[in-house]
Amino acid sequence: MAQASSPVQDNVRHTRPLPTPAVLRQRLPLSDLLAQQVSAQRQAVRDILHGDDPRLLVVVGPCSIHDADAALDYARHLADLAPEVADQMLLVMRAYIEKPRTTVGWKGLVYDPQLDGSGDMARGLELSRRLMLQMIELGLPLASELLQPLVAGYVDDLLGWAAIGARTSESQIHRELVSGLGMAVGFKNGTDGSMGIAIDAMRSAAAAHQHFGMDELGRPALVETRGNPDTHLVLRGGNQGPNFDAASVAAARSALDQAGVDAAIMVDCSHANSGKDPLRQPAVLHEVIDQRLAGDDRLRAVMLESHLFDGNQPLSGELRYGVSITDGCLGWAGTEQLLLEAAQRLRG
Repeated sequence: MAQASSPVQDNVRHTRPLPTPAVLRQRLPLSDLLAQQVSAQRQAVRDILHGDDPRLLVVVGPCSIHDADAALDYARHLADLAPEVADQMLLVMRAYIEKPRTTVGWKGLVYDPQLDGSGDMARGLELSRRLMLQMIELGLPLASELLQPLVAGYVDDLLGWAAIGARTSESQIHRELVSGLGMAVGFKNGTDGSMGIAIDAMRSAAAAHQHFGMDELGRPALVETRGNPDTHLVLRGGNQGPNFDAASVAAARSALDQAGVDAAIMVDCSHANSGKDPLRQPAVLHEVIDQRLAGDDRLRAVMLESHLFDGNQPLSGELRYGVSITDGCLGWAGTEQLLLEAAQRLRG
């Protein structure tokens, strides 16, 4: 008598079910009034990136959110500042709930909201969506980096702008994801500083796709997309150094023009452009303003990593309130002064 074969071994310890996007959206709904607000904010972002609105798009906020109270505190400050600079800037709040890792480490609020490795992702999804809704109620447009495509379905209805990071711009899966999103999306240049990957991603995301995905009920689905015409390039520097200087920006414009894609450019004032020193971000922004004032109308957006207080801290022991546990950030006092000064310079 033949013996039953043993199942093929793998390295999965166990699985735990999560709520579907439909269930979470029903539990924490976006009201009709707020949905109209998000739609209007998305259009405002598009208008800036397409050159129909001369203001500067400024995506600003914590590198990643680990403390909902501190993030909401920051959001209130940003909401108070927004009207003061609204004639020159559209401020968009970074609500980053996922954190890409080069090797290992804390992956973000949605993965480990208790900061202890317990991986309570059901709680992380609910906490993230609830927090984003609270920020939207303050009147702020929201931005996030879309890292895990399955997470996008839980929060993408709340976003006014999104990013695809340097490590994932080359991913076909992320290009397919972006092709179905109803908001502007920035693709970052590669970690080596090259722009070709991001430009290819923009062209791919602009096309219609048929791809594997998940529907709102959590079922495997064939997803058909229309293509996203509202993508742009994000310059974040690379292993060879920064790329926000006039020569680098001109090279980016030329590469975009040769590829036949829209030449809207965002400069990420952090990462390699600041030498990973958050206190050097103001110098990067001032250089961008100089280039705009000199007539470069393709520089339409910037990004800043900012929290309540300067710097960062290790994820150990008692954490200081309002200090990043991932990349270092510029504190609020410096951020507010920087944005007020930049708006004044743009007024001429």
